[in-house]
Amino acid sequence: MVNVVVRETRPYPDQRPGTSGLRKKVPVFQQENYLENFVQSIFDSLEGYQGKLLVVGGDGRYYNREAIQIILRMAAANGFGRVLVGRGGLLSTPAVSCVIRKHAAFGGIILSASHNPAGPEGDFGIKYNIGNGGPAPEKITEAIYARSQVIDRYRTLDCGDIDLDSPGERALGDMRVEVIDPVADYAELMEQLFDFDLIRTLIDAGAFEMRFDAMHAVTGPYAVEILENRLGVSPSSLMHARPKEDFGGGHPDPNLVYARELVDIMYSANAPDFGAASDGDGDRNMILGRRCFITPSDSLAVLAANAHLTPGYRRGLAGIARSMPTSQAADRVADRLGIELYETPTGWKFFGNLLDAGKVTLCGEESFGTGSDHVREKDGLWAVLFWLNLLAVRKESVQTIINAHWRSYGRNYYSRHDYEGVDADGAGQLMDSLRRHGGDLAGRRFGDHEVAFSDDFAYRDPVDGSLSEHQGLRIGFTDGSRIVFRLSGTGTSGATLRVYLERYEADPQKQGLDAQDALADLIRIADEVARIRHYTGREAPSVIT
Repeated sequence: MVNVVVRETRPYPDQRPGTSGLRKKVPVFQQENYLENFVQSIFDSLEGYQGKLLVVGGDGRYYNREAIQIILRMAAANGFGRVLVGRGGLLSTPAVSCVIRKHAAFGGIILSASHNPAGPEGDFGIKYNIGNGGPAPEKITEAIYARSQVIDRYRTLDCGDIDLDSPGERALGDMRVEVIDPVADYAELMEQLFDFDLIRTLIDAGAFEMRFDAMHAVTGPYAVEILENRLGVSPSSLMHARPKEDFGGGHPDPNLVYARELVDIMYSANAPDFGAASDGDGDRNMILGRRCFITPSDSLAVLAANAHLTPGYRRGLAGIARSMPTSQAADRVADRLGIELYETPTGWKFFGNLLDAGKVTLCGEESFGTGSDHVREKDGLWAVLFWLNLLAVRKESVQTIINAHWRSYGRNYYSRHDYEGVDADGAGQLMDSLRRHGGDLAGRRFGDHEVAFSDDFAYRDPVDGSLSEHQGLRIGFTDGSRIVFRLSGTGTSGATLRVYLERYEADPQKQGLDAQDALADLIRIADEVARIRHYTGREAPSVIT
């Protein structure tokens, strides 16, 4: 007989979840009862889960397996009736959402630090997703944090680990644990949304070549099953498809800097037709054509404008949502389609109410995340399949598609400058200074640019009326250009200052500039207004995308 044990503990002061759950360095999570405290705080903040179904999985990073064993024992001790866990402890973040929704689970626990590096000294993370498959809203995350500050005991089972590598069901105390194929439910959903037969025809024709970089992260098995086994992509087209606990020593963020090997291939003399990458937990994507990079903002706009060409979206779009820092390219598509465009704070959880209420179909963030109402998370491989479906239907190159889009809608020159790991106090002082003096900017001129407004973005949820304030500082100019300043909530050390720059160009003859050249004036103004070098001590951004 397996016994339930109650163990005493003490609170840790640093367990407030950020925009994507609780993220810390692995050694922090390995402190005595640190993970146990947070998991028990999750369970203590929920009601009505006794006997219900929980989904558990992660991106396979270091400490993933150990953490899953702890969670399974605690779920059993706290009264869950059944758990679905991905084989080997693997489940991509969008796949967790898919499984929760398909099997009507009470909720799910995802173990990931997304695009952050992994390993014994790397990053780890945990977040709770609710029954709609999406990240827990702020009222739940705040309740979890409040409980973590007073917790004095947790419940677990007095037993050993269970086998996570053999499919099938087994008992853990009074709870049943089923180890499932991490890809099957997700792949089935993708086949409902996209024309796999047509994509296979494109690939089988022999003239189409692609590369997909899984970055030694969780989407490797998904790419093998879907792209290789079901769509016929050559195994040599898949890069870094075997998941590793340290992501092969790389930084699994699919951007122009950290996916450099793929970028070099796509900009080479004999580049493939299409390139894509996904991140650590599979919810982000980067799209490339031959010597052509598609910004996430443009990708959202192109997918929205062409959604009617895919089986899953022929019914039309209810609306489009984008995070505030994301470029306004999708706004122009929404306007032409005659549908609503919603501007939300950064964080996928803000899309959940809009999706559940049927107000939007597609949504996206400039941080390489796009998705739809098929799940309640952003979805990297979904975006790749969407693009493959468009390429198969339109029989045009990626460059031709984006050029045609710009000619039709205009081009939103856009870039994000990241200052990673800067001193948190200095970054905070920069934001405080902008808040104090931002109201004085309206009417000021900086070269050819006149400030129309400056504000600290706040969002009133149109579904539940909740208010989210201090979501990023915006400077808007009379010509429609924008500069946005925001501190990221996804890092684990120091602070990351993100500066977003955007300028609209309607003239097709002026749409072929390099984005950094087109935005040069705004880059200079951003440094002048915010005194970035002064507060960060940096002469240049760490990453430019």
